[in-house]
Amino acid sequence: MEIQATRKPPKVQTSIFIWLKDNLFSTWYNSIFTLFGLYILYLVLPPIFQWAILDAVWTGEDRLVCEWYDENKRKERAGACWLYIKVWLNFFTYGFYPDELQWRVNLTLLILVVSVALFFIPNFKKKHYVGIFLFVAYPIIAFFLLHGNEQLGLENVKTHKWGGAFLTVLLGLIGIIFALPLGIVLALGRRSKLPVVKALSIMFIEFWRGIPLITVLFFAAVMFPLFVPQGVEIDNLLRCIVGLTIFGGAYMAEVVRGGLQALPKGQYEAAQSIGLGYWRMMSLVIMPQALRIVIPGIVNTFIGLFKDTTLVSIISLMDLLLTVFTSMSNPDWMGFPFEGYIFAATGFFIFCFALSRYSLSVEKKLMVSHHK
Repeated sequence: MEIQATRKPPKVQTSIFIWLKDNLFSTWYNSIFTLFGLYILYLVLPPIFQWAILDAVWTGEDRLVCEWYDENKRKERAGACWLYIKVWLNFFTYGFYPDELQWRVNLTLLILVVSVALFFIPNFKKKHYVGIFLFVAYPIIAFFLLHGNEQLGLENVKTHKWGGAFLTVLLGLIGIIFALPLGIVLALGRRSKLPVVKALSIMFIEFWRGIPLITVLFFAAVMFPLFVPQGVEIDNLLRCIVGLTIFGGAYMAEVVRGGLQALPKGQYEAAQSIGLGYWRMMSLVIMPQALRIVIPGIVNTFIGLFKDTTLVSIISLMDLLLTVFTSMSNPDWMGFPFEGYIFAATGFFIFCFALSRYSLSVEKKLMVSHHK
């Protein structure tokens, strides 16, 4: 038998022209859509760039540098007045939190950033200790830093002074952290063989999924105090956090249940065949696989929950969006809605986009992303 000589694999052509042909001009209708899209960008992008960058006002002392009167005494605007963001940046970040105590907010955020950054170090072998710190010790440290404690020499700051991006991130992170374990418990309860547990889980999930979040927050802020004994006061922020967590947990339960149902029955039988009990089977075999399958759904729920934190403004919590709206009512800075809302939208986009990209990296690491 004649042995054929091995041949080199064909060269993969990756020039920009080949990419354009394969992705943008592969067919006649793709070419039309590409040219139409380029025309739309030509119409939209130059005016936006002119307004946001070239004609924008970045420095100054008051709003007068952002506008003038023409020869007919009509008020005219220059480009974007980013000076408005500069003047109100502290308020957008901290709300009414006292200026001299804002270092406590910064320190709380710094501890969180450093702790989370340790998870991104590939060869760091103490990640489980970091996880224990974040879920056990960090909430206690953050509470005393943010709220204060006179015995520790930290001045108390009432929660009604908390606000801005700081409060939005706080609500979003707490809701995300506690919604996932609550959703796991509810999903297991809904699939339980115990009739009472299954019925209660179904009722809980369907009830909270069947009402809008704005109703949940309104009930937590206005109606709930009517049902507690006289003299008992529960902080408004705490009631809001509980409402967000319950609401997010109900939606998360259905996402987790989808992952549990996607696993073949053989996985359960294999775990039982080696003598694992229910809880060990779920924690060591079933749940890790189920959560890996539904990573996109989990992250999507997280993103939705974070954006829903803007609804807390109806119960007088000064989140980022409400601080922007409040600044517009100042008579010295009225008339700059675009800049304020663009700033808020950019903040939400950065957080949500970072969360989305991180989920993609986790999917790739766990080899659950789609194959091209």
